[in-house]
Amino acid sequence: MSYDPANPLIVQGDRSILVEVDNPRYVPARNLLAAFAELEKSPEHIHTYRLTPLSLWNAAAAGMTADEMLDGLARYSKFPLPPSLGPYIREMVSRYGRVRLERDGEQLRLVCSDQPLLEELSRHKKIRQYLGERLDSHSYRVDPAFRGVLKQALIAVEYPAEDLAGYTEGASLPMALREIAVSGLRFVVRDYQREAAEIFHAGGGVRGGSGVIVLPCGAGKTIVGLAVMALLQRSTLVLTTSITAVKQWRRELLDKTTLTEDQIAEYTGESKDIGPVTLATYQILTYRRTASRGKGEGAEGIDASTNGSGQAEAIAEASDKDGEERDEFPHFRLFNERDWGLIIYDEVHLLPAPVFRITAQIQARRRLGLTATLVREDHREADVFSLIGPKRYDVPWRELETQGWIAEAQCTEIRLSLPPDKRMEYAVADWRAKFRIASENPGKLEVVDHLLKRYQSDRVLIIGQYLRQLREVQRRFQLPLITGSTSTAEREKLYADFRAGRVRHLILSKVGNFAIDLPDANVLIQLSGTFGSRQEEAQRLGRILRPKSSGESAHFYTLVTRDTRELDFAHHRQLFLTEQGYSYAIVDAADLLCNFRPAREE
Repeated sequence: MSYDPANPLIVQGDRSILVEVDNPRYVPARNLLAAFAELEKSPEHIHTYRLTPLSLWNAAAAGMTADEMLDGLARYSKFPLPPSLGPYIREMVSRYGRVRLERDGEQLRLVCSDQPLLEELSRHKKIRQYLGERLDSHSYRVDPAFRGVLKQALIAVEYPAEDLAGYTEGASLPMALREIAVSGLRFVVRDYQREAAEIFHAGGGVRGGSGVIVLPCGAGKTIVGLAVMALLQRSTLVLTTSITAVKQWRRELLDKTTLTEDQIAEYTGESKDIGPVTLATYQILTYRRTASRGKGEGAEGIDASTNGSGQAEAIAEASDKDGEERDEFPHFRLFNERDWGLIIYDEVHLLPAPVFRITAQIQARRRLGLTATLVREDHREADVFSLIGPKRYDVPWRELETQGWIAEAQCTEIRLSLPPDKRMEYAVADWRAKFRIASENPGKLEVVDHLLKRYQSDRVLIIGQYLRQLREVQRRFQLPLITGSTSTAEREKLYADFRAGRVRHLILSKVGNFAIDLPDANVLIQLSGTFGSRQEEAQRLGRILRPKSSGESAHFYTLVTRDTRELDFAHHRQLFLTEQGYSYAIVDAADLLCNFRPAREE
């Protein structure tokens, strides 16, 4: 193949890939890389991606071949690909599915057609404790209780298992999607939503039934969940981030499906009902009866470092640990209260560590993860892969924007200086305090004042990390504020007022990071954030991406103090914007206050 120096990619031997942003072929090259590489850095002109085992396995699970990856890299590369790259990609891609879990009556078996590899894996201390008797030269018996932890152990040694053991059917739940919603509006599942549901379902076969669907906030991930439920017709447990999200799921189920009020139960801090469809929060599941068991939350259901002397000892230990967890997390019993045919993990990138543990024990249930980003701040993406399932479907945000399914977004970073009286305080502060001082820069209120006047007739959300800062905004501008201590009734009233236009400007604490249904919000002002959280950036941008009836653009403003730790973290947060194909204008606050109106960067 002849290589073109005008191409945008430089592929390096350390498996990093440099991408020229200003290159005419940048967009198709970026779309290619998004399928099988991870973005590491995104300064103005050169972005850096990296090939990792997990990024390659997710691509392989979605059906992408090593040859497709290599052909794409060669098509956009300036120079010949490093000689080591082809063997590495082929090796990593081939590892997905080389080891399989299959059903064997009431038991499972681990199957590997590569006998030397199976021999090597069976001798590994992290794996051997979960293997039963040797069945033949290519398989071992596996107790179903170890289905999850064995997959975790295998991915840790870079041989991710393809789980073909199937699922319990679960209790029957006849239901259908409505063509005319209860609201009176016509309801149509969009093509990409239907495709995502069908890929997850896989015709009801063993290759479906577990995995993650990645779609932008505002693109209708809940509808994908409803479509999967309609395909399966089974009792469903939905886990989500807040009572507000529970109410939203309930509204959508009642509006768009044939389910009735008495078939949908809520299991939250407010009520503990269980029904054919049960909506629960992660918070209630992770309620602890005891403060600590002496073991960090990173612990799994069965400790992979246990030096058990055999299958019986490992099973006994697992039983003891299960008893401890039921006592420590009393609401874990919800997972066994009904014969669930499907468990939906909404916002799976926020799944708390203890829920990973119980998920490792319920691998016979179908599991659907819904998220806007696979990035986890605790770096447990491999646990999502092994316990919920690999990425089954995603669509680039900009592609849905082009099709009109989410609003066009203009992203602007507004930089301002610390006031002179804060500079010395910042200079002598410790690392964490520096970030807070920069985040609470009082000069940000002047910028907020300007933006509120500019968008006085728009639906504006102001969101931040620190309550003291948000209450100052509330006092100055006389706007309603929703925080974690706001009652559910008051939240629902304010959200309803915002949706109806009775309230046009609303302040949110971190509760605004999670699922809230405010489709007409078109401006978001981000005062401060959680250090360099890319997942938080995804959630917040998603608050304003519902398509607007007028076709207007959404505006996402981030206020950042220059020459401080906040600017360093802002660069990391903006990796998310770059991953999704967005560029962002950088504006000086002084220019903005002189009525500078930023134009969209392309």
